[in-house]
Amino acid sequence: MTDSPHVEAVVVVDDGTPIAYHRWEPDPGVEAHPVPVVLQHGFGAHGLLDWVAPGTVAALTAAGRSVVAVDARGHGRSGKSADPARYGEQRMALDLRAVVAALDVPAVDLVGYSMGAIIALLTAAREPLVRRLVVGGVGAGVVEVGGVDTRALGNEALAEALLAEDPRDLPPGIAEMRAFAETAGADLPSLAAHARSVHRDGVDLAAIKAPTLVLAGADDPLAVRPQVLAEAIPGASLRVVPGTHDVVGTSAEFRSALVDFLRD
Repeated sequence: MTDSPHVEAVVVVDDGTPIAYHRWEPDPGVEAHPVPVVLQHGFGAHGLLDWVAPGTVAALTAAGRSVVAVDARGHGRSGKSADPARYGEQRMALDLRAVVAALDVPAVDLVGYSMGAIIALLTAAREPLVRRLVVGGVGAGVVEVGGVDTRALGNEALAEALLAEDPRDLPPGIAEMRAFAETAGADLPSLAAHARSVHRDGVDLAAIKAPTLVLAGADDPLAVRPQVLAEAIPGASLRVVPGTHDVVGTSAEFRSALVDFLRD
């Protein structure tokens, strides 16, 4: 756990949705870095689950960073809706930029994982305040499919599984995602609505000017061939760590690579 107290705040964005975010200051007694780190979680999770529980927030505050973890719409303590028209990573990127604007800072370092990585990429392509960028849990699918790799996990099948009355007959991979969402206390109709609205229109990767780290688990089916993504982002570097799609929550090597890249 971080030594810094946790503060929660809310921004109400242009369509009336409340977007919750969580803040921590650097640990007492360490030299503070002037640029906050903004974290965007993956599908079905929330800011505290993806970033606090594994120790990422604690590692960052111990390194002198102030940290902001955003709950995407439909997740955590942000507003919920079962309407697919209110979702999609492009919409979530607008929410993220609204949070960045509310912070009233000259620059941010931005980190996104899986769904959050697509949000972060879309944000970095348009937001000049992004100083450094880390994207994890994604790979060639961003270039070849236009977003999260739906070739590995079909969005309609996922939406149906999330809404199924009896999950006992679901295929193993989808059953695990449903179980994860339930364990996280997620709102299943909201998740299903987003699953039906995932971003497929591509990202203007050439517009990303921030130094970028692509960070992937070696056996992650949603982040296959991450070098394809790294090569499409100007000047990006690639780090592959052991593990599957759970590295955000289980891998000390993933956490260390993230913190080290943002250290300067």
